[in-house]
Amino acid sequence: MKVVKFGGSSVASATQIIKVGDIIKSDPERKLVVVSAPGKRDSNDFKITDMLIQMGEAYLGNQSYKDYLATIMERFQQIVHELNIPAAVLEDIELSINNVLDSTVSDDMKLDAIKALGEDSSAKIISEYLNYLGIEASYVNPKEAGIIVSNDPGDARILPESFSKLYTLRDRTGILVIPGFFGYTKDGNLATFSRGGSDITGSIVAAGVQAKLYENFTDVDSVYTVNPTIVEQPKEITKLTYKEMRELSYAGFSVFHDEALIPAFNEKIPVAIKNTNNPQAPGTKIVAEKASKEKCVVGIASDTGFCSIYISKYLMNREYGFGRKLFSILEDEMISFEHAPSGIDDMSIIIRDTQLTPEKEAVVLRRIKEELHADTVSIHRDLAIIMVVGEGMNSTIGIAQKATTALMEANVNIEMINQGSSEVSMMFGIQAEGLERAIQSLYNAYFVK
Repeated sequence: MKVVKFGGSSVASATQIIKVGDIIKSDPERKLVVVSAPGKRDSNDFKITDMLIQMGEAYLGNQSYKDYLATIMERFQQIVHELNIPAAVLEDIELSINNVLDSTVSDDMKLDAIKALGEDSSAKIISEYLNYLGIEASYVNPKEAGIIVSNDPGDARILPESFSKLYTLRDRTGILVIPGFFGYTKDGNLATFSRGGSDITGSIVAAGVQAKLYENFTDVDSVYTVNPTIVEQPKEITKLTYKEMRELSYAGFSVFHDEALIPAFNEKIPVAIKNTNNPQAPGTKIVAEKASKEKCVVGIASDTGFCSIYISKYLMNREYGFGRKLFSILEDEMISFEHAPSGIDDMSIIIRDTQLTPEKEAVVLRRIKEELHADTVSIHRDLAIIMVVGEGMNSTIGIAQKATTALMEANVNIEMINQGSSEVSMMFGIQAEGLERAIQSLYNAYFVK
């Protein structure tokens, strides 16, 4: 049994949904299908979820929302008409939208329910289309499937009791089509995962039914070794581990939502990334373990939008509780950190720019000076983070030397470096203006020379 998830680009139009039907038909083991909301058909198009959010905000703000609703329904109407499936599915979708708008739940819960309508409508359309093709298929609402989540609108977490309920889906016949992105609380209220959460649903379902494979169909042939907007036609990654994918997705790779693989990872279910537009391509396989003889560095990820807090204090390493006090200050201001490279008398805390607002910056700097009596405290902005990723790097000679030489050749200064005990990645902090030069040079060092 395989679980297969189709992203927004895969269900953006009738043309794409026909491809989805062909993919499902081609493999009888594809029994459970998880779908996203319709995405963009081209670069000038809109995502259904974005339009739903605008409609919801207008409705909750007592502003006109009918134009948004008309645009949404027009998109679904076009898909249904081109697929030649019964128009009754459109009536069902519009009724669902109106029921959500008329519900008496809190604004947070209502907005969550509005956001989820894109995935819900996709699932209804695709199950109807599969039946039109002569394939037995059923729409399965997440509540019926057993996806029970925490009461955190917009940031729900799966609850452990879900997995035994999901396992019973194995006993059902035909293709089961489940909308991604949301579940239901124990009180029966709808709650969504964080944005991009259809990947999370796919992983949860795969773990729950103990699938032999979780296939994630998107619009690229594979995961690439580096961002293809920086390096032209980079090499593809054919196989990588969960840990490697986690590092890559965290540091700027956009194929997967950051937390999506955790349920599959926990159950050691392999994941395949495939292209809806080229389903015969081998794609990228994500596994629990791979042979140690395989190439060490699998990819180079990068992201901008970081800053660092630099703290220096003589004999810092001899002061009991210094780190605890420092991180307590960040905790009090609800600031999470990304990395913390340190020496005996100094430490740098790397933070996302968006977390350190001017107001929080003033408070944090004042408290570090007053409470920790630091000799120097300063903020450095416009940083980029580069992650060189691959399991077993700490036992492979010359990996770090290759990176530092490549950065030197690109005339890029290393602001900070952090590997520590990690076997999976090395982190380099540089000024954002040198990012493209750095990535191109690193790619040449690891994958060309």
